[in-house]
Amino acid sequence: MKIGDLAKKADVTVDTLRYYEKIGLLNGVKRSSSGYRSYDQNNVEQVRFIRNAQHSGFSLDEIAQLLKFRAAPIDAKPKVRSLAEVKVSELSERIEGLIALRDEMKELIEQCVRSGESECPIIDSFNAQEKSKKH
Repeated sequence: MKIGDLAKKADVTVDTLRYYEKIGLLNGVKRSSSGYRSYDQNNVEQVRFIRNAQHSGFSLDEIAQLLKFRAAPIDAKPKVRSLAEVKVSELSERIEGLIALRDEMKELIEQCVRSGESECPIIDSFNAQEKSKKH
């Protein structure tokens, strides 16, 4: 199949496919004598695997490792589990950060309600953050 067909089947752009190939995530791509790429069902499955792993929060570097493990998943199981455990820890940290940000935003909204028409604590907070970054 041609690159556009693969892009449609895998729900990605043609540029994404070219990028995946360039960085070594998408392999087994055949070339015609005239240089056109030719893809098969294995490539569709590779791209879907990549997209699913990205959706689960894995970086492209981590996905490169997972793709290597994909050939022998039983042997790689401890390594895959370790990657997933690290990812869970990273996600937990991000969630905690998002919860703190949400709570901070809620407090700014409450300050905005309490301040009435006189000032905007949200804008003031953003202005203060900008000043503190410059120093």
